[in-house]
Amino acid sequence: MFYDTRKNDHGLPHNPFKAIVAPRPIGWITSMNAKGETNLAPYSFFNGITDKPPIVMFSSEGAKDSVAFAEETREFVCSLATFDLRDQMNGTSAPLPRGSCEMRATGLEAAPSRLVKPPRVAASPCALECKWIKTVTFDIEGRETDRYVVFGHVVGIYIDDRFIKDGRLDTAAMRPIARLGYNEYAVVDSVFKMTRPPGGG
Repeated sequence: MFYDTRKNDHGLPHNPFKAIVAPRPIGWITSMNAKGETNLAPYSFFNGITDKPPIVMFSSEGAKDSVAFAEETREFVCSLATFDLRDQMNGTSAPLPRGSCEMRATGLEAAPSRLVKPPRVAASPCALECKWIKTVTFDIEGRETDRYVVFGHVVGIYIDDRFIKDGRLDTAAMRPIARLGYNEYAVVDSVFKMTRPPGGG
């Protein structure tokens, strides 16, 4: 099959786009406004874009609290969403009133960050402390999209020492989860190795 995304004429019950761009890591974003109110929300359009310097991005459909708070205080934290925390992660996607604490609502404990004010999820094995760089919006074919991509410079990284083995972070042991299409998720619990060709990027 082939379909034109501008017409969305795929003929399927649900749009398959997100099932193709998968699995997508989940950016579990903590942000804080100037009043000290904390927001925690998951974003499946999330990824690292460079490691020197380390920069991450998350994309929001609409100017949600995570975007507004990150722009207001110029900081945010991304905690790793894992299989053990899947229900809490899912719970933090609920549309609570602005200023409500998703951590409290889902029974999560906050842990203080070192270099930024927003806290990390205490139970998460890794967290990225970020300084806001910029927010980018898009105009597609003359129309505003109401989509916001937030970029952050990772200034500090927390890692639970239990997952460092032989000098490496054991990703599979943490069992991070990722978003597929529809209401489907995947978990990383096994890995394989490949050596790139000489000179490969």
